[in-house]
Amino acid sequence: MDVTDTIELWLRGGLFLSLLVLFILAESLSPKRRRVFGRLKRWRTNFGITIVNTITIKLLGPVTAIATAGYASHYQLGFFNHIDLSIGIEFFLTLIVLDFAIYIQHVATHKIPVLWRLHKVHHSDRDIDTSTALRFHPIEIVLSMVYKCAVVLALGPAAFAVLTFEAILNGCAMFNHSNLHIPAWFDKYLRLFIVTPDMHRVHHSVRPEETNSNYGFSLSLWDRVFRTYKDQPMDGHDQMTIGLLEHQTHDPENIIWSLRLPFDANSAYIRRE
Repeated sequence: MDVTDTIELWLRGGLFLSLLVLFILAESLSPKRRRVFGRLKRWRTNFGITIVNTITIKLLGPVTAIATAGYASHYQLGFFNHIDLSIGIEFFLTLIVLDFAIYIQHVATHKIPVLWRLHKVHHSDRDIDTSTALRFHPIEIVLSMVYKCAVVLALGPAAFAVLTFEAILNGCAMFNHSNLHIPAWFDKYLRLFIVTPDMHRVHHSVRPEETNSNYGFSLSLWDRVFRTYKDQPMDGHDQMTIGLLEHQTHDPENIIWSLRLPFDANSAYIRRE
């Protein structure tokens, strides 16, 4: 492990754990919704999946979006390595372009049948809190990493910009999945810029027209531009049903069931339109 890898590990790891604890404490002190299940079984599954994903990524070795940025810089690959832009403008554009790329990826996971089978693991959680932000099938995590590396290779951004983006993405994902109560007046203005918990919670509704909305992870801009924005759930935040209509059982609490879900013969694709 070189110096760059060590810095990345400590920066990302330290920030991740700090924000994870912060949002768990915040949603515990000021929760938005009453839970359907207790946290113990859900967290055992969600954090268990996180451990599996971490091991999976480690097995890929040095293949990360940040390492790809370093590779692109060394070999002068990608758009930014062939134009003359100031560091500040390149940094800003990197954050915007990568955030848009994640929006496109998220839409694709709902529209492409094989990707939706994988993404259902995330949506099958019947409660939504900070731990839900970590509940993704290992295969989806690998595909997401490959996708981000391809985007970074084509863009050619600075490694520090990619590191910053990854930190923002992780932090925003935990924030907007949290079961945190935010006053309506503040949420109204905050969501003009970033995705809030109330905004993203709509996306986890069992109603297809709501699941097919609010795809953004960090910036709320893309949902407004591409008309996938939905302001509030039809049933209200307290009464709305979270998860998948076909899996309103205790099954999503089980880690083995969750990891096998994409391969279930009955896990048919439901077009979210």
